[in-house]
Amino acid sequence: MMGRNVAGRLSGVTLIELMIALVLGLLVAGGIVTLFIATSASHRAQDQLAQVQENGRYAVRRITDDLRMANGQYCSSTGGVASSTGSGLLLDGLRAPTVYARDVMTALGTQDLTTRWGQTSGSNTYPATPTAPYSLPSFLSMRGYDCDDKTCKPINPPTSVVPAMGKASGSRVPGTGIVTLRYVDSSRGWALGGNSWIESNLADGSIAAVHVVPGAGEPLLTEFKPGDLAMLADCSSAQIFAVSGAPDFVPVASLNFAAPAAQSTPSAPRLFDFNTDYVTVTYYVKAVANDDGTLTGALVRKQGGTSEEVVRGVERLDFLYGIEDANGNTRYLTADEIDSNASGSIACPPSVPLPLGSDPGCLWRAVKSIEVRLLVAGERPLFTLTENEQMYAYAIDGMSTPAAPGATGRKITPVAQGFVNPKIRREFTALVSVRNYNP
Repeated sequence: MMGRNVAGRLSGVTLIELMIALVLGLLVAGGIVTLFIATSASHRAQDQLAQVQENGRYAVRRITDDLRMANGQYCSSTGGVASSTGSGLLLDGLRAPTVYARDVMTALGTQDLTTRWGQTSGSNTYPATPTAPYSLPSFLSMRGYDCDDKTCKPINPPTSVVPAMGKASGSRVPGTGIVTLRYVDSSRGWALGGNSWIESNLADGSIAAVHVVPGAGEPLLTEFKPGDLAMLADCSSAQIFAVSGAPDFVPVASLNFAAPAAQSTPSAPRLFDFNTDYVTVTYYVKAVANDDGTLTGALVRKQGGTSEEVVRGVERLDFLYGIEDANGNTRYLTADEIDSNASGSIACPPSVPLPLGSDPGCLWRAVKSIEVRLLVAGERPLFTLTENEQMYAYAIDGMSTPAAPGATGRKITPVAQGFVNPKIRREFTALVSVRNYNP
């Protein structure tokens, strides 16, 4: 009979042997589970690092595409007759459109972050509403804002344009900078020549009308809306003036300070719809909610009143602006220092032909390059991250080596921004040469 030995007794596994087998099994199972957890945590960390790298590269590419265009005019932004500076160095003057239209602020739109006529920006008082033709002023070309966790310099941007700072979803993330820039979208507009031409008044040489027949690939004339301003530009100058409409763009005397002048030999002239083709772009960082109740940051691009979420995971955004001063020296300044000419200690290079008053904020058109820094994190927390995996460096904080998220010395910590610490974070930087100083 099975189960019996020769002595007729039952044989099998003793209790001690069973317990030993169970313990060994548990040890093996525990090792497998531990290995699985470690491997899974490592895999999640690697996935988040890859996501951070991808999001960071994409954010840098998108923002640098616009920064390169900052202050860019049609064909060229500098040139012409060079002016001698105090040091004897010859510097090209800065080009800016001559404004004949009485109301250019409305054309720039409510998405603009620029302080209006007669108001203040830090230590600057902007000129009163102009009463004669003028060069588009520096403070209408480009503006930046340096922000900590409470306020921004040189002034706080209007909450009608960008959200107020806060830790709630939809708020602007504390401690993140803002930049507003403008440039001509030279892919738009209508080329003049052939079936399109400029008609001038023989008596005074002013523009009587601009006749436009759209060519292949050019915008339809129906895109020019009543009330839009026209911008006539070539490779030497540009003029902004109010017109009656299309296809015959006739300057309206009551809406302009004076009649715009017709150039004798324009170089590759082109007519633009100033309201849509002179682009205003603003970048800032907004807090957005995850489905697990945590927050992440999103880089937002705003153009023409429409906001686009570029990429998530951005927690910090800072800018330094490389300017060329009156002696031809290049230095990097914050937005507040540019707006105030470093408390009046930096002289501007040769300015625009028709400056308003003392040309407040004149260094904004002297920006040759922009250094942008972003801190990008994983969108969701990973509570299995080790202390070393959470460490990061961000040059604006003055830390040359990686440190913990809450390390002493940081200008602002993730927790102070409304984020949690257990995330992988990496810094991304780019130095961008702007079109304003291209030859």
